[in-house]
Amino acid sequence: MSAGLLAVIDMQRVFADPGSPWATPRFTEAAQGVRRLLPAFGDRVTFTRFLAPDQPAGAWRAYYAQWPFALQPPQAELWRLTDEFAARDGHVLDAPTFGKWGPEFAARVGPEGRLVLAGVSTDCCVLSTALAAADAGVEVLVAADACAGADDASHAKALAVMDLYRPLIRVVTVETLTRA
Repeated sequence: MSAGLLAVIDMQRVFADPGSPWATPRFTEAAQGVRRLLPAFGDRVTFTRFLAPDQPAGAWRAYYAQWPFALQPPQAELWRLTDEFAARDGHVLDAPTFGKWGPEFAARVGPEGRLVLAGVSTDCCVLSTALAAADAGVEVLVAADACAGADDASHAKALAVMDLYRPLIRVVTVETLTRA
C-alpha cells in the first residue's frame, strides 16, 4: 500500500477549545491519531484550515447568521492550527468551504494518487472532502481513529456513510496505515 498524501483536516483552535460553540468533544483523541500518522507521511502532509469568507454569499449568509462569532479574519486566533500542528513546517491549505478537495489538492495527490484523511469534523469537513475526492477518482482512506465528530453518534454515522462508497472510500485505522 503506497502512503499517498495525508490531509489533516481543520485541526484548529475553534474545534479544540472546549468553550467554543464548535468544540469537537474528542479532538484530543483525533490529535493523538494524527500524531501517530505524521511520521509515516514525512513531507507528504497537508494541513487544512476552515476560514470564514470575507462576505458570505448564497446559503452561507444563513449559515453565518446562525454562527456570527465565526465571521473573523483569517489571522484570528480561533482559525489558527493548534500549537502542536502549527509548529510543523508544512503545506497549509485554507478554504471557506467544508470540503477541501479542489485543484490544489488534486495537483498534490496526482491522477493515480491516494488521499488519506484525518481530522475534524468527521461528519462535516472530512466527509465533504472524502466525497469530492472520490468523485474525482482518487482513492480515499479515512483514518477513523484519527478523526472526531460533533459527537460520537455523528462520527459513527459519517464513517458508516463513507464506508458505503467502497472501494472509492475505505475507512481504516491508524494501525493499518502505519503498518503498511
